[in-house]
Amino acid sequence: MDFKPKLFLALKNYNQKTFMADLMAGLIVGIVALPLAIAFGIASGVSPEKGIITAIVAGLMISLFGGSKVQIGGPTGAFIVIVYGIIQQYGMQGLTIATLMAGVFLILLGVLRLGTIIKYIPYPIVVGFTSGIAVTIFTTQVKDLLGMTMDAVPSDFVEKWAAYISNMGHIDPWSALVGIVSVMLIALWPTLARMFNLSPLKALPGSLVAIVVMTVAALLLKEYAGVTTIETIGDRFSINSTLPGAVVPALSWETIKGLVGPAVTIAVLGAIESLLSATVADGVIGDHHNSNTELIGQGIANIASPLFGGIPATGAIARTMTNINNGGKTPVAGIVHAVVLLLIFLFLMPLAQYIPMACLAGVLVVVSYGMSGWRSFLAMARHNPKSDVTVLLLTFFLTIIFDLTVAIEFGLICACLLFMRRMAETTDVHAVMNEIDLNEDADMERGNLEHLTIPEGVEVYEINGPYFFGAGNRFEDIMARYGKKPKVRIIRMRKVPFIDSTGMHNLENMCRMSQKEGITVVLSGVNPKVEDVLKRNDFEQLLGEQNICNHIDLALARANELIN
Repeated sequence: MDFKPKLFLALKNYNQKTFMADLMAGLIVGIVALPLAIAFGIASGVSPEKGIITAIVAGLMISLFGGSKVQIGGPTGAFIVIVYGIIQQYGMQGLTIATLMAGVFLILLGVLRLGTIIKYIPYPIVVGFTSGIAVTIFTTQVKDLLGMTMDAVPSDFVEKWAAYISNMGHIDPWSALVGIVSVMLIALWPTLARMFNLSPLKALPGSLVAIVVMTVAALLLKEYAGVTTIETIGDRFSINSTLPGAVVPALSWETIKGLVGPAVTIAVLGAIESLLSATVADGVIGDHHNSNTELIGQGIANIASPLFGGIPATGAIARTMTNINNGGKTPVAGIVHAVVLLLIFLFLMPLAQYIPMACLAGVLVVVSYGMSGWRSFLAMARHNPKSDVTVLLLTFFLTIIFDLTVAIEFGLICACLLFMRRMAETTDVHAVMNEIDLNEDADMERGNLEHLTIPEGVEVYEINGPYFFGAGNRFEDIMARYGKKPKVRIIRMRKVPFIDSTGMHNLENMCRMSQKEGITVVLSGVNPKVEDVLKRNDFEQLLGEQNICNHIDLALARANELIN
C-alpha cells in the first residue's frame, strides 16, 4: 500500500526555525479559515459550528495523514451544492452516512493506487462543473445578500431566479447595504491597507475584516439608529460552542444503496479538488506530493468529520496558498491551523451570533467569483475543439440546472465517448498502391533497393496506430474499392503498438472472410507484443506460421510463392 504521510517524513529533520515558520503560517491560516468555515457551513444547510468542526477535525486528519507538505483541508465551496442537496433529500443523517461512504471510497482509491488516474480527469469537466458550482453558489446567496423577505426559496435554478425577480420589491435596504459593502470591502481590502498604510493588518483576510466591520456596524445601527431588520446568525441559528462526542449513525443496507450516488460524487469531487490543490502547491514549493497517500488522508478525514457532526472536506486551494505565502513548510502548519480554530470555537464562538447573514452572503459571493474561473471558461470556449467545448458546456449547464451528481456522470460519459472517438481516429488504415517506398520503411532489409513492386494479384494494407475498436471496420470500406479480388492480402502491422480484444475479433473476422473467398492473408512487421497476443489467440493455426512475417520483403516473397 502506497501510504507515506508527509508529516512523518517532515519530522525527521524538524527544527525550531521550521516550527516557528509553521506556527506563524498556521495561526494566519486558522484566522483565514474561520469566516469561510462558518459561511460554507451555513450555505451547505447546516449550523455554523458544523463548518468549524469540519475545519478542525478534517483539517487535522488531512495534515496528519495526507501526502502533501502544505495542504490545508476543510469545507470548501465546491461541496456546498452537493451537501445542500443531500440534506434536502436525505436529511442530516443521510449526509453523515454519504460522507462516511465517500471516505471509504477515497481510501480505496488510494489503496488501489488510482491517485494518478484521478488527476487525468478531462480539464473541460473540471472547469465546467467548477464554474457551474460558482454560479449555483451565487444564486443561493442572492436572498441573504439583499435581505429579501420571501417564502422558502425554490430549489430549482430557473424557479429560484423567477422567485427573486418577483420579490424584488421585498428587498431590505439595510441588509442589502451590508451585503454590498461587504463585497466591496473584501475586494478592495488589499488596496485600502496599502492606501492607509495599515501594514500590520495587511495579512488579515478581507473576509475577516468585512465580518468584524459589518458586525460592529450592524450592532451600532441597531443600538443607536433603531435598525432591527438586519438578520444575523443568531436570528436563524442557536450557537453551540461545545465539542460533540463521536456518534456512529445507524446503518442499513437500503440506506447505503440509496446513497451510493451522492457518496461517489463526494468522493470524486473531493479527490479532484484535493489533488488539484496539491498539484498547484507542488508547482509553488517545488515538491511532489504523494497522490495515493493524499487520497487515503482525505478518506480518513471524511470518515472522522461526520462522526463529530461535520460535513465533507477536501484540500482547499485558497487556504493552501495562504499557508505557502505565509511561510508554511510542513504539515505542522495545518495542525496549528486546526488548533487555532479549536480555541476560537471553544472561547469565541458565541460572538458569531452577531454576524449579519448579508455579510456572510457577501463572503460567499466573492468566493463564487473566485471559483468561477470565467477567464479560463471563455478561453476554452473560444479556442478549443468543438468536442471539448461540448463537454464544457454540457457539464456547466447540467450543474446549474440539475445537480452536480448528474453533471459529473454525464460529463465523464461524454468525455469518455469523445476520447474513444479520438483514439479511433488516431488509427489509420490505408491501401498501398503499386509499389512500396523503401526509404520510409524501417522494418525490412532493403540493401540497395529503393522501391519494391507489388506483384499482380497482391493487395497491401497498412495499419498506423493501435488496432482496436473502430479500426477493423475500415478494412471493409477500403477493400470494397478493389474491383478484382486478390490472391494474397498483406497486412502491414509495423506501426501497431498494441491490439485489444475488439481489434483481435475484427482481424480474425477479416482473415476468415478472406479465406472463405480464397484469399490468403499474410501479416508483416508484427512487433513482439502484438505477436504474443496473436499466438495466444491461435493465429498461427488460423493463418499458418509461415504467413506471419517479420518484415515486408519476407511477406512479399511469401506472396510470390503463393501466386506462382
